[in-house]
Parts: sequence; structure tokens; C-alpha cells
Amino acid sequence: TGKSKWELHSCDMSQARFDAAKTEIEKKDGEFAANFAKMSNDQKLVIYALFKQSTVGDVNTERPGMLDFTGKSKWDAWEKQKGISSEDAMGKYADAVEEYKKL
Repeated sequence: TGKSKWELHSCDMSQARFDAAKTEIEKKDGEFAANFAKMSNDQKLVIYALFKQSTVGDVNTERPGMLDFTGKSKWDAWEKQKGISSEDAMGKYADAVEEYKKL
């Protein structure tokens, strides 16, 4: 792949942190779940957008129509992450989950 040992290690660490954060979100009785109701819509959109950027990359769909308010909010949040690498988005996603667990 042309990546140095450091870059490969960094990617592995980002993936491990991402996977741990994803597992935390999926727990019904974890700290994140307990604080989910306290999170603002903007905070929830950051989590969504960073997950999409991590797993899909740059937004690859048309912006939803004017009456799809939720869809437009999600699309706009994801679009703001445009250009961020998958590894960077994974790290930011893990950081955001950790931060929001402490609300």
C-alpha cells in the first residue's frame, strides 16, 4: 500500500478506536446511551456525519428535497466533513463519542 509502519499502526489504532466507539453507541445500557437524551441535535448530527465519513467517504448522494428536514440536516452535516480522510474521521468519531459520554 506504500504506507510506512507508523502510518499502518496509526490506521490500525484509528480503526480500533472507531470500533470501540461504535460498540459503545450500540450498547443499550452504556454511558453513551445514558447521555443520548442530553445531546443536542447538532451533537447527534456530528456523530452521524463522522460515522458516514468514516465508512463511506465524501457525501455521494443528492441533497434531499425541501420537505425532508431530517434528511437535509443529516446530508448537510455529512457534507461539512467533505475531504476528511476515513482515518481522520474515525479518530474524530471516537473522540466525539468519548466527549458525549461525559455529558
